[in-house]
Amino acid sequence: VQLQASGGGLVQAGGSLRLSCEGSGFSLENFAIAWFRQAPGKEREGVSCIGSSTDGNTMYVDSVRGRFTISRDNAKKAVYLQMSNLKPEDTAQYYCATALSLWNRGCPNLRHYRMEYWGTGTPVTVST
Repeated sequence: VQLQASGGGLVQAGGSLRLSCEGSGFSLENFAIAWFRQAPGKEREGVSCIGSSTDGNTMYVDSVRGRFTISRDNAKKAVYLQMSNLKPEDTAQYYCATALSLWNRGCPNLRHYRMEYWGTGTPVTVST
């Protein structure tokens, strides 16, 4: 199981970015996939999650709800995080993650769930 996150960059406040999480070695469409972020000096935070294709539910942390949208493209074996109206406090390293126990189910409570597989991070920097 491998996950690769990409799409980060430097953007001004109010701007947008789309992060991609591509999977290999497993059927990404059959697993719930989550996005986490970690800012310098802060704890890692669960940002968003999308359930497996048979479930399809989505969840967002309060601080991004209404600004971020998670989606998946099964043909491309990818999950996306569209981030709009970005704020300086969104600056962080962003990671996608999953676990074998997230097969064919919806999103867990990201604050307490132990993810097994983590993608390489992609940095997001939002300037004022």
